[in-house]
Amino acid sequence: MREEEKELSGLLFVPGHPDLKAIKLRCHNLCSEYNRTFEDETEKRAGLVREIFGAFGEGSFVQGPIQIHYGAHTKIGKRFFGNFNLTIQDDGEVTIGDDCNFGPNVTIVTPVHPLIAEERRFVTTETGEHKRFCWAKPVHIGSNCWFGANVVICPGVTVGDGCVIGAGAVVTRDIPANSFAAGVPCRVVREITESDSLRHHPELWGEEKLVF
Repeated sequence: MREEEKELSGLLFVPGHPDLKAIKLRCHNLCSEYNRTFEDETEKRAGLVREIFGAFGEGSFVQGPIQIHYGAHTKIGKRFFGNFNLTIQDDGEVTIGDDCNFGPNVTIVTPVHPLIAEERRFVTTETGEHKRFCWAKPVHIGSNCWFGANVVICPGVTVGDGCVIGAGAVVTRDIPANSFAAGVPCRVVREITESDSLRHHPELWGEEKLVF
């Protein structure tokens, strides 16, 4: 089994393996090129994101700078908006649905490292080789989600459709659909309901006349 196949299967893999280093180098260089572009260089930016990500849906936009690890392991849906400093460490698979909005400094991580210090340095195989291993857990984010600034999504987490994650949250467990969740560690505060609609807050409308 190739090292990348192990990685995407949740098995132990060697992050320093030449095949993986080549994928990461390509993606890191593309991100560096993206981060050197001007915001109005729309055609160049569009071409770069298509090279960086495994999928990047129609109408999606990332402000930059961005730091993406593999790129090919991340699939982003339609009309996504990622604000400044989007970071995705996609050793494992990352999927993001349609119509999601991320505030500044959102980070998604998938790799997991051994808790035992000696095992983080190396583990000895039956052939006597010393290898440094880690493994990865996929992250799945539904559609119509809004993440506040500085949200961190940890390995193996699934966030359901229609969720709002409060600024600074560290999400260590699954969040069910249509939830407002916040905190460190992130916990569900309550369900998002019709009572949260702007129709009930005319004091915010100003000169706008809204129709629901």
